[in-house]
Amino acid sequence: MQPTDDPATHRYARMRWNTPLSEEHAELLLQRLDVGPGARVLDLGCGWGELLLRAVAAGGVDGPTATRGVGVDTDDAALARGRKLAADRSLDRHVAFVMGEVAAWHEPADRVLCVGASHAFGGTGAALTALADVVRPGGRLLLGEAYWERPPTTDVEQLFGPEVAALPDLIERARAQGWRTLHVSTADQREWDDFESTWLAGRQEWLLAHPEDPRAARVRTELDDRLRQYVGGYRGVLGLAYLVLGR
Repeated sequence: MQPTDDPATHRYARMRWNTPLSEEHAELLLQRLDVGPGARVLDLGCGWGELLLRAVAAGGVDGPTATRGVGVDTDDAALARGRKLAADRSLDRHVAFVMGEVAAWHEPADRVLCVGASHAFGGTGAALTALADVVRPGGRLLLGEAYWERPPTTDVEQLFGPEVAALPDLIERARAQGWRTLHVSTADQREWDDFESTWLAGRQEWLLAHPEDPRAARVRTELDDRLRQYVGGYRGVLGLAYLVLGR
């Protein structure tokens, strides 16, 4: 009989959000995003929308000037998790989670989050172009984007693709497309280590609890390969920049 405890369901179990970001850093970004009463917040590639929920709560959800949010993603399980989180925090009347392609979303918002999702638009440049039509005049965009902290090896560059640039080039690309950089900060090493560890942790725990499961060998190989890639390849080489942009 096939076991029912699917290791795939544990993939994000230990993660607060699917990006290298501490609680303190998230609070700073929300301050810089400056979500006000009555704002409309959009999270493209939201996953389960933890940062979206916090942004809406920060803007206030009482009375006629309640802040409202929409999260868009193609991961049905993540969206279901987001809906449950919203309900648990009494935010389900203020935040909607929508199944859909982020590049096809055109309804504008005052504050837009796009963290680690520019690939869905075809890359950083295409995302910056498309998002200019989604962020309302006077609005702000939180863009989370990978960059090279140090020159990568050929193997690491092939792993992440040619779109990744150095941080000065990333900021210059935004400027050239009409965006003003209102805030820039980057994930530190502890944030990266925590992100990579928690990305593995749910399935590591599953593996320890199910060592004889017929799927254990595959899961073990996947986790070991990812840890080797990180520690021996892109740790300290790949960075993640958080840019608050306006136009």
